[in-house]
Amino acid sequence: MNPATQPFKIEIADSPSGARILKPRGPLTLQNLFEFQDVSRQETTKPVILDLSAIDYMDSAGLGSVISIYTTCQRSKRGFAIVGLTERVRSLFEMTQVDTLLPTYATLAEGEVAVTPKVRVKLPCGPPSSPRSGH
Repeated sequence: MNPATQPFKIEIADSPSGARILKPRGPLTLQNLFEFQDVSRQETTKPVILDLSAIDYMDSAGLGSVISIYTTCQRSKRGFAIVGLTERVRSLFEMTQVDTLLPTYATLAEGEVAVTPKVRVKLPCGPPSSPRSGH
């Protein structure tokens, strides 16, 4: 079966750390581009993890939509990560040289760590208190 004719759907979930996980399935092409863009634009405050492990085919329009999500996240100062690249999609990223632009990670866990805001703990200033001696 031609990969470009397989059905397309998108799974949406929120990770424990609060990132929005988008997992499209099937071919990401011009034919389903608008559905993909609509879903990707629904949430505008959470970091985005794009799980491409179930993408069996991507054309230039699909690639453009992935780059668009990345730039939207950059402009709104949200984290963005791509996980689960198949060999076919990885080859497309390398051939078009977006592999140096888009942050990709091997696993969902690695992607989640990358997009999760780091919590900074403010420590008190000054010398540490020492116990008083009984003199």
